[in-house]
Amino acid sequence: YKVTGVQTCAVPASISGSGEPERVWGQAVTANFFSVTQLPMVLGRGFVSGEENAQEIVLGAALWRLRFNADPNIAGKTITLSGRAYTVAGVVTPAFHGADQILNTEFWVPLGNGPTLAPNMPKEGDRSQHWLQVLARLKPGVTHEHAAAELKTIASRLAQAYPATDKGNGFVFEQAGSLPPRERDTVLIFFAALSVVVLLVLAIAGANVANLLFAQAAARQRDMAVRLALGATRARLLRQMLTESLLLGLGGGVLGVILSIWATSALSGFRLPVPVPLDIGIGVDWRVLLYSFVLSLISGLLLGLAPAWAAARPLLANALKGEDALARPGRRFTLRNLLVVAQIAMSVVLLSVTGLFLRSLLSASTIDIGFRSDNMMLMSVDPSVHGYTSARTVDFMMQLRDRVAALQGVVSAVATDMPPLSGGGRSDGFRIPGSPDTPSSWVNTTLFMVTPGYFYTLGIPRIAGSDFGSETADGPRVGVVNQAFVQQVLGGRNPIGVQVNGAGVLYRIIGVVGNVKSRTLGEETGPVLYRSLQQTIASDPSSMVGYTLMVRTAGSPISIEPAVRRQIYSLDRSMAIYNEQTMQEHIQAAYFLPHLAAALFGTFGFIGLVLAAVGLYGVMSYAVSCRTREIGIRMAMGAQPGTVERLVLRQGLVLTLIAVALGWPAAWMLSKLAASFLYGIQPHDVITFAVVPPFLIAIALVACWIPARRAASIDPMRALRTE
Repeated sequence: YKVTGVQTCAVPASISGSGEPERVWGQAVTANFFSVTQLPMVLGRGFVSGEENAQEIVLGAALWRLRFNADPNIAGKTITLSGRAYTVAGVVTPAFHGADQILNTEFWVPLGNGPTLAPNMPKEGDRSQHWLQVLARLKPGVTHEHAAAELKTIASRLAQAYPATDKGNGFVFEQAGSLPPRERDTVLIFFAALSVVVLLVLAIAGANVANLLFAQAAARQRDMAVRLALGATRARLLRQMLTESLLLGLGGGVLGVILSIWATSALSGFRLPVPVPLDIGIGVDWRVLLYSFVLSLISGLLLGLAPAWAAARPLLANALKGEDALARPGRRFTLRNLLVVAQIAMSVVLLSVTGLFLRSLLSASTIDIGFRSDNMMLMSVDPSVHGYTSARTVDFMMQLRDRVAALQGVVSAVATDMPPLSGGGRSDGFRIPGSPDTPSSWVNTTLFMVTPGYFYTLGIPRIAGSDFGSETADGPRVGVVNQAFVQQVLGGRNPIGVQVNGAGVLYRIIGVVGNVKSRTLGEETGPVLYRSLQQTIASDPSSMVGYTLMVRTAGSPISIEPAVRRQIYSLDRSMAIYNEQTMQEHIQAAYFLPHLAAALFGTFGFIGLVLAAVGLYGVMSYAVSCRTREIGIRMAMGAQPGTVERLVLRQGLVLTLIAVALGWPAAWMLSKLAASFLYGIQPHDVITFAVVPPFLIAIALVACWIPARRAASIDPMRALRTE
């Protein structure tokens, strides 16, 4: 390696001074971090050698702009970070948000400041936790494989030297800016499914355009035949029609660019339910725009090639008589019909996937989360970043709870280390003392810290036992468990008074409550153990996300927010307040994935359906116009309007049934791509796959009915006079 640097995971802090205190997230890094990353600075400089413990700070461009009004003289000034004075060394370029792909890092401090800003950070010599990341720049000529092999050798040596903590571990070697390995597979599967849908929409749109161009070419058959008869070359006619197709692609590309700018801004409104700031803002990249624009031009050119080629080579005798120059005698199933079948078949796939995600969203909305979300306000604070000891933190949270509970309009107030459905949290393996100490005997259990009244405030039913009371930090540990804990850890036995062991700590169970969705909507119901916040903070402090005050109100929770803020500031004016939201808003964030999937796939499914319906309507309408004389003769010979109408409808229905027969099996196979993102339904959902075909057939019949009605209303005398 040429140079290496180290960074910690996210470090919370509070910026105070002018304006209200603000919660920010940063990283503690080695002094050579900015030398390794080779970042351009907007102002000032990065850290230099020897500044590992200096109280200096490098600001992110967004924080500099929003908090300090883009002060051009900020370098060298002193700011207050978590109650301590830091000198601003510089401001990084706006494009940089950290070496992690989605973490929105707002500041950087030298590594020695990490334990000061985050007292809960693991100790420097702690090998049992993963809290440091190494950044390195490879020397010229060194391959990824060579570096990975060297890291593997180092990992094996560490495993021999520290078998208790390092045995079986290794280095995760990734390109800087890559998605975390844990989330990468999920993201790639989601985008793979989305890419398939986008390609289907593109193919449907392409087939539609090709069909329209074929119809246009047929309508101009006499014009082309006359030009050829007068001496025009086929190459010139071909060039003219391809130019028209290219202009069509150009117009579509411009419109697509405009729509993409609007769509990306709409997608940026989705928010993940996580306690740390993530950079999921979606912008329009000029390279993607250029690629899409060029693709639209190429599509216009290629889609116009076959119609132009056919139009430039008509059967002159037929064309000059006004007959369809693109029709060939004896051909019952034309290319235009094939394109319509392809459109409808792909629409079956699109509608099936769309139906799955809409059904998933409906299923997610009916999931029993196990607690009440109405009339509740959430506000978070983090006393630890202000230098509070564990005892002071407990005292602060209990005073705050009591003061807020006494406010007019407040039903109850409690504190917790993390609200349910926050996407993460603490967990440990639990078992009954005396049971065999085997890997299978330890059951992974989600842990929460709560204050008395938590279950009443959230409306979680108490099944047995009692709630927390006046527990003390040095008293025997007690816990309240959910029903899943009783079944999966205790095997269904009476839990009251039973002691369980988790992470070397014994808890005596004093109560049992109902099951709740603890982390995500889609999780299987698992064991949960609630611990007393008063007892737990000292020995097991919160993992740097602070503590949340949950306030149940008699009326609208928004109205109580100013009063709660005043109570917080009356206890500590420098305390930053963050994550202010109602529980309903918090729950909506937990619906991020089903909402996103339903919005994206629903939009593309609707577009595909409209395109297929328009395509079928266009083909049937064109078929009616070509058969005007035939229909006039039929009606002159005594055919009834209903008979003519059924004739046209039957032609469209045959095309639709063939397309459904081809598209339904394809949809059945491709639905497996959506399995990881569905809530409460299976990829081969019976209702979805039973409803889509008749729904699409009904839409197709409507698209055919309009030209069929027009055909049935043809005046035989006027039709017979048509050339």
